[in-house]
Amino acid sequence: MSGEDIKEIIAENLLRFRTQAGLTQAQLAELLNYSDKAVSKWERGESVPDIRVLMQIAEIYNIKLDDLVARPAEKHVRPELNKRKKRLLITLLSFALVWFIATGIFVILSYIDGLEYEYLSFVCATIASSVVLTVFSALWGNRITTAVASSLVLWSFAAIVFTFLYLFTEIPLPWLIFVAAGVFEVLIIFWFVFRKVK
Repeated sequence: MSGEDIKEIIAENLLRFRTQAGLTQAQLAELLNYSDKAVSKWERGESVPDIRVLMQIAEIYNIKLDDLVARPAEKHVRPELNKRKKRLLITLLSFALVWFIATGIFVILSYIDGLEYEYLSFVCATIASSVVLTVFSALWGNRITTAVASSLVLWSFAAIVFTFLYLFTEIPLPWLIFVAAGVFEVLIIFWFVFRKVK
């Protein structure tokens, strides 16, 4: 069997399994963190995804790698699309847990006489929840969600620094921390826009 034959078989299988799974090229591309143009090229047989990507695709469709590289056989896919829902639920529950803990700390501190700044538990929760979102986005998200989560960490950190500088120091112009954060935000945008695209 020639290389062209294998390329054609893979292209046919990619198209067939994607159609059976009810996914668009754009949806599959998002799951793989590739462009829909790349998926289109694979399905037209103009290029072949590497073995790592083929393994990802097989996992998405809940099939074996052999099913993608062998001659088509009658096999219906059962895509594990509910995996995305589970991941979203885990992320949201982790995010909520941070705020639940912050609320508990706030309630406990509010019963202590002489404390004025118990609300700072919520200020600190912003950075913790942003870090949680960033971690899960790096594990399961795509470039856009990771960029947004990274920006949330940056601005949450800037808000915390500003709050503590304003409340506990005599440093003039504490709002300049947001100017510095703006510079870092530009760097984040450049990183995610101009880094090498697959």
